Amino acid sequence: MTSKPSIVLVHGAWGDGSHWCKVIPVLHGKGYRVSAVQNPLTSLDDDIERTRRLIEAQDGPVILVGHSYGGAVISGAGHHDKVIGLVYIAAFAPDEGESLGSIFARRDPPAGAASIRPDAYGFLWLDRATHKESFCQELGDDAALILAATQKPIAARCFDDKAGAPAWRDKPSWYQVSLEDRMIPPETEQWMAERMQARKIVQLAASHASLAAYPHEIVALIDEAALDLSPPSR
Repeated sequence: MTSKPSIVLVHGAWGDGSHWCKVIPVLHGKGYRVSAVQNPLTSLDDDIERTRRLIEAQDGPVILVGHSYGGAVISGAGHHDKVIGLVYIAAFAPDEGESLGSIFARRDPPAGAASIRPDAYGFLWLDRATHKESFCQELGDDAALILAATQKPIAARCFDDKAGAPAWRDKPSWYQVSLEDRMIPPETEQWMAERMQARKIVQLAASHASLAAYPHEIVALIDEAALDLSPPSR
C-alpha cells in the first residue's frame, strides 16, 4: 500500500481548469485527490502565485502537472515545500532568465502561431476559424468547437516575462512530448525534456491538446510519477 500525493493540475494559455476534464475523472478513479487551478493568465508571477495558493490548500505532498504555458507556471510554483514532483504535458520548461518568447525564437514559428490574434487590451486569442487545426486537430468537431468557444485569452506580456530559477533543477520531473503539436514545436519539447533530465519522456502522436485526446496515457504518466515518489505506507 502507498499513500497517494495530491495532484494539482495547471492549465495553459487559451484555456482554464476545464481543459483537464478528461483527465480528472480518471485520476479520481485511481484514488487521487485532484484539484485544477484557475489561473488569471495576466502575468507569469500572477499565475505562479495563484498556483501556490492552491498548493498551500492541499494536505500532504503534491505533484504539479502543467500543460503548455502551465509548464512555466509549475517551474516557478514547484519550489513550494509540499511539491515533490513535476509532470510536463506538451509544456514550456524555461530555465532562469528565459521567456516563452526566447524559447520560441530558437526555431521557426510553429504553424499554430499564425492563429494568434491580439486584442485592444493586451491579450492574445486564437482565431476561432483556425483554432481546431492549430490547437487540437485530432479532436471531434464538437469538442474542438467547445475549446474554441470557451477559450480564455492570455496576456501578451506572459510571453515576455522572464522565469526565475526552475524547480525542475531540484525536483524530479516527467515529460510528455506531442509529436503533432502545432503550438510548440515537438523538437523544442524534446529539447526541454532532455535538458531537465526528465525521469521519463513519453512521446504521443498528439496535437497540443494531448490532455484531451490521450487522457489515459497522460494519467498513466502522472500515476507513474506518483507511485515512484510515494513511500510505502505502514
